[in-house]
Amino acid sequence: MTSRRSWFHLTLAAAIAAGAWGGRPARAQEKPPEAEAKKAEPEKKPEPPKPRIAVFRLSGAIKETPTDDVFNFGGESSTPLWTLVERLDKAAKDPAVKAVVVILESPTIGPAQVSELRQAFERVKAAGKEVIGHADNVGSLGQYVLLSGASRLSVVPTADLWITGIYGEAPYLRHMLEKIGVKPDFLTCGDYKSAAEMFMRDGPSKEAESMQNWLLDSLFDTMVARIAAGRKVSPELVKAWIDSGPHTAEKAKSLGVLDAVEHRQELEAHLKKTYGADVVLDRKYGKKEEPKLDASTPFGIFKFFGDVMAASKVDKKKPAVGVVYVDGPIVVDKSAGMSAFQDGEAASTTIRRALDDAANDDSIKAVVLRVDSPGGSALASEIILDATRRVKAKKPLVVSMGDVAGSGGYYVACASDAVFADEATITGSIGVVSGKMAVGGLYEKLGVAFKAYRRGQNAGMLASGDLFTPAERLKMQSYMDEIYGVFKGHVVAIRGGKLKKPIDDLAGGRVYTGKQAIELGLVDKLGGFHDAVAHAAEAAKIADYDVRTIPRAKSILEEIVEQSSGDDDRKGLVRSAVPSSILLEQAAPILKALDPARADAVRTALGRLELIRREGVVAMMPELGLGR
Repeated sequence: MTSRRSWFHLTLAAAIAAGAWGGRPARAQEKPPEAEAKKAEPEKKPEPPKPRIAVFRLSGAIKETPTDDVFNFGGESSTPLWTLVERLDKAAKDPAVKAVVVILESPTIGPAQVSELRQAFERVKAAGKEVIGHADNVGSLGQYVLLSGASRLSVVPTADLWITGIYGEAPYLRHMLEKIGVKPDFLTCGDYKSAAEMFMRDGPSKEAESMQNWLLDSLFDTMVARIAAGRKVSPELVKAWIDSGPHTAEKAKSLGVLDAVEHRQELEAHLKKTYGADVVLDRKYGKKEEPKLDASTPFGIFKFFGDVMAASKVDKKKPAVGVVYVDGPIVVDKSAGMSAFQDGEAASTTIRRALDDAANDDSIKAVVLRVDSPGGSALASEIILDATRRVKAKKPLVVSMGDVAGSGGYYVACASDAVFADEATITGSIGVVSGKMAVGGLYEKLGVAFKAYRRGQNAGMLASGDLFTPAERLKMQSYMDEIYGVFKGHVVAIRGGKLKKPIDDLAGGRVYTGKQAIELGLVDKLGGFHDAVAHAAEAAKIADYDVRTIPRAKSILEEIVEQSSGDDDRKGLVRSAVPSSILLEQAAPILKALDPARADAVRTALGRLELIRREGVVAMMPELGLGR
């Protein structure tokens, strides 16, 4: 038997003989001269990549808060705005990309998001590349504003172009509530704070009517100007297009509204003729490659899950601009109680943690607070504002306003170093509202009686049985006035001499577009998300940096794991909705089928009612009924 020592020497000798130990291999193993000569030949350079056309399909909702699109099994998912802009910018810089095609498939997209994408189009065009827009149908003026930023625009034959202007409806629920025995009782601070009018009135007040008109005038003028700039025509001609609409594809082409009428296969033929027969149409350009699953072995499955987790990791050594989102109605804590009415919530507990993490992370050199919110809880807004101050004490803090940043959405924004808004952003609405629904009459109709007991003069103020008593009303108004004073005080203390009018002439619930807000000193710069990030990086004196979402966007797999383990932010009891929302839920399928736009408006209105019931005093914008 060979000893261990002998075995070691034999193994060592074999390794040396094979050249693995750094020694010269035996002659028997040496390569012939022709092999050496072959090795000396220069290696062939890899062939350059084929020319590509980056294709972007826009469908569904264009979201604000990014999600990790790894592990979606190849399915279509909502597109985060920043991710879309990053992919467009990548295409602009990529020498292999010769053009960009944007195909609209009825996306839900707001006016400020349209502006952001059009700016990205301009960066593509500045790189010497065409942006080619195409659609089966153009369902709104907003969609056409986006397409008009393309270098070449086409639609399919017989397509409809509903570029007929801006239309919206604000619901008023007073009579519906009366029919079911519910009495609304709301108080406001400010004549223009009309968020509760949908419950208290059967139509707008003169102040709300005036405000709605100045907003529509500003938004319409902005949309007309953007179409005129994109199509290189006069605003007067654009207005003539709008007033003579809707248009068929053929009529629109004859008017100059678009450049071509063609099916997609004809568009593809045009692209190959223009850019070469070998051009590649890359329909997944810039998207993350999904991990591949090898289910033949358990190790393949473990590797797959490991790859999913690894794909979500970020480089924390590289300098970054951190982005924290305030996306949706502002609440103190997340709760599934709102899920029936809203697409999402901006919870102050989560946002405070994110801002504190950003403040304490040395690799984060500046922070952008991206706000797309109609407001919400006054308390939650104060918590977020306080957290922004801690960021600003350590590093540059910039706010980027999306489609809406009003009331509580403005509250959280006002302490930053600079506030960016798009011309079409809806903002302002400095004021507060609160109240309750008295549902005693509803229960009487149902044959249900309640006997109330109380200790303390104001113990039953928020009880839903009846309206406020005169004394309770005075107490509630005094309480709200104090919170309103704090809100105005923050704006005056922070914005200082930037305000162009006394605060009481700017506040009172008045809502403005970004174009109007900059003239009043409520915002600092007109610009988009991309502009705000660049400004923050410049303030932090960094040139090479990442843009990092805080908290990190989670993959679907991580969300599933967290939800199954209960380790997420949606803790606590689910609170029941008000009775009127239950009735709406019963009628929802019929209403949705008959009139989806109005059904959504009522759904949103009741969602805000639930927000007021849940959060108490709120800094919430009125429902303007403008849609997206």
